Amino acid sequence: MNLPDEALSRFAECLEAAQCSDELEPTAMCLSTLSERGGVSSRMVLLKDWNASGFVFYTNLESNKGRQLQSNTQAALVFHWKTTEQQVRVEGVAEPVSIAEADAYFASRPRGSQLGAWASDQSRPMKGRAELLARLARVEGRHLAGTVPRPEHWSGFRVVPEMIEFWYGRKSRLHDRFRFTLADGTWNKQRLFP
Repeated sequence: MNLPDEALSRFAECLEAAQCSDELEPTAMCLSTLSERGGVSSRMVLLKDWNASGFVFYTNLESNKGRQLQSNTQAALVFHWKTTEQQVRVEGVAEPVSIAEADAYFASRPRGSQLGAWASDQSRPMKGRAELLARLARVEGRHLAGTVPRPEHWSGFRVVPEMIEFWYGRKSRLHDRFRFTLADGTWNKQRLFP
């Protein structure tokens, strides 16, 4: 069920304000997943695409977050833009992006980032930085010319919202909060106490 137009326009306004501000990385978002032990695991990732269907980021599928999302699709995102005093929370289900989407985004990445996706065993122990640099050198040797293909272990997820909440900072901590929740195929909007 696609996000309602009001939620889409609110998100677009928040993101645009952050992009026009002094925010260092306006597309940064905290991704929370459920670990194999049942605990919550959080880390920062970058928003790479978004539309009425959800919010997209890319990762190594063998990383902690990749493995966690493949075993439990529940996910939460938080965007916090300090410079604009705005926050957006998203809760929903993560689904894999299509192969075409992953291929297209991988092809758009800088060559160094493409090579790094092959060289890094993301989230696994490493003896030292020299090990990573040696792996990168071997990968560079295999791909001296031409395009770098997308590794099978590298793709993306789309967090399909079931809840999206907007927070706007106001004086005296009398903030504005609006929550959209999906229930029985219908989006409901509520204004919340700060």
